[in-house]
Amino acid sequence: MPDNAQLLLLDRDVVESLSSPDDVLEAVREAFVLHSRREGRIFPVVRQALATGGVFGIKAGDVSSQNLLGFKAAGLWPGNRQLGGDTHQATIMLIDPATGRPTCILDGNAVTTLRTGAAGGLGLLQLARPDSSTACVFGTGVQARAQLSYALRLMPTLKAVRYVTSAGQRDPAFEAHFSAHCDIALSSDRNASVAESDVVITTTPGRGALFDLDAVQPGTHLNCVGADTTGKRELPEGLLQRARLFFDDRTQAIQIGETQWAPDTPGIELGDLLTGSAAFKRERHDITIFDMTGIALQDLTVARVLFDRASQSGAGTAIAWPW
Repeated sequence: MPDNAQLLLLDRDVVESLSSPDDVLEAVREAFVLHSRREGRIFPVVRQALATGGVFGIKAGDVSSQNLLGFKAAGLWPGNRQLGGDTHQATIMLIDPATGRPTCILDGNAVTTLRTGAAGGLGLLQLARPDSSTACVFGTGVQARAQLSYALRLMPTLKAVRYVTSAGQRDPAFEAHFSAHCDIALSSDRNASVAESDVVITTTPGRGALFDLDAVQPGTHLNCVGADTTGKRELPEGLLQRARLFFDDRTQAIQIGETQWAPDTPGIELGDLLTGSAAFKRERHDITIFDMTGIALQDLTVARVLFDRASQSGAGTAIAWPW
């Protein structure tokens, strides 16, 4: 057995330095296409509550034609707020499918943020009205920033953004981050803001419905990020049945996404729209929902790009990992 094998470590700063919005967008698009064509596999999700109060999960998959195999171990630890840390923690490992040896460990927080934002952007391009000009965002955290960044990048027609916080207070840093790109302000009435918006983006911990059913007007598109565990929800009862439903993966959406609350609701996987194996022609009165649970292939395609780029540039830290 070789004793000179190495394992490459890519921390948060390296991941962010090697990433670009366009590269991540294309890698996520590839993940959706691979999933639609069944050229990439996603394995059953592990999602379990812990005695510590955290939630731990594993998302894994492979693409045999690319010799791509790996997983992301991730979850939510609310107690990290008191420690001054991020409540979401994630680590990605790429593995050589021929030997089972790990080849790269990456900071999964940065990858998750980027790939989820890109997935939301693709959802908007496929599902939202092309002339959408107003948006309402629930939350101002890391994922809210990622979602809104891609939304503004990919839909230049978006000009006015209202955001909702759990405490109903302004977030000056969030406003400052986007003020050069849109008219952004705190919502004074969440139902009114939803009713006035062409696009609604929900990025909360998913503790319950964020607005009333009647607030959602015909023609609205919703990107829903927060429901990623059994029991979580952000949408009001009855909305799924009124809408055209889309998801990244139907099985996951039924297990841990918004679709768990109406599992018999028909829907289409976004990748099938990208490959043309399914078609959707939006009518102006359609309400559309993208139930985003995040699939392992998104993590793996982005991680592969970063691993290749780091290997070529010498970025990251290589450590001995002998057999």
